[in-house]
Parts: sequence; structure tokens; C-alpha cells
Amino acid sequence: MNHIIQHTIRQLQEVQTGKPWIGSTYSRKLNEIDAALVFTRPLKNLHSVAEIISHLTLWRNECILKIKTGEGSKTDDCKENWLDNDELKAIGWDTLKFNYDNSLTQLIDVLKQKDDQFLSEKYYDTDFKGYYEYHFVINGMLHHDLYHLGQLGLIIKYLKEDHNDEQ
Repeated sequence: MNHIIQHTIRQLQEVQTGKPWIGSTYSRKLNEIDAALVFTRPLKNLHSVAEIISHLTLWRNECILKIKTGEGSKTDDCKENWLDNDELKAIGWDTLKFNYDNSLTQLIDVLKQKDDQFLSEKYYDTDFKGYYEYHFVINGMLHHDLYHLGQLGLIIKYLKEDHNDEQ
């Protein structure tokens, strides 16, 4: 049985494209912003939309690796965790967005192959330097998405205000 995993998959999808209680989703937020602004930091200490999306993609791919192999490869200090906007511009927004969407599809596909018992199995977490049950990283992905959805809301609000002030 995989009732818990199915519930988690529904939550991951809900935050991306559904109608969650919090009232916003990634698809709604990303549709609000002009692609020309995604590499702009609205304030010096805030990330750009592209930086957030790249960061989320890295950690989703890391979660997929952990599920497939039992061990991750990245830490919070790795260079890929927060690529700068010049590097991201070279990749391009369409590719960043495609990779982001694809990482969710891949995560869901790998989770669909598991049963709920899998959530109690352990993997080695290179970032936390220890063994953890898979429910830790899988629930962490959902928490991570929600955390950064709030950040995106603020970043996009600032960008839209600045952009409207310029016009």
C-alpha cells in the first residue's frame, strides 16, 4: 500500500498547480511575472526568481538521487546550491523552468514506485551527515517548496512594484 505516498504526491502537485488553502501556487506565481524580470534581484539581499527555481530544482534532483541510490551528493555549501544570475542567464529561463517542472515529474514518478514502508527505510544524507528515514527528505521537499513559495510571493511583489514604478 502507498496511501501516505499518494497523499504526499497530491500535496506536492497541489502546491505546484492545484488550489491549496494558502491560496497560491507556483504556477500562479510564475505566471504573474514577466520572463524579462526573472533574473532580477528586487533587493540586494533577496534572490531572483531564477535563483529560487534553480535552487529548488537542485534539491529535488538530490532527493531523487537519494531515493534511487540511498545517498545524496550535495551539501548546502555546494556551488550549485545558489548559482548566480549570470550563470542562470546562460542557461536561460525556458530551460530553468523546464528542468524545474521535469524534476517534479521525476520525483513523483520515483515515488509512485514505492510503498509506504519505504518511508521508514534509511538513506545517508550528505548534508546532515547521518542516516535518516526517507520520510524526512520527502516531507522536507514539501516543506522546502512551501517555504520558497512564500519567498517567491515577496520577490514577485517587489519586482512588480518596481516595474510599475518605472512605467
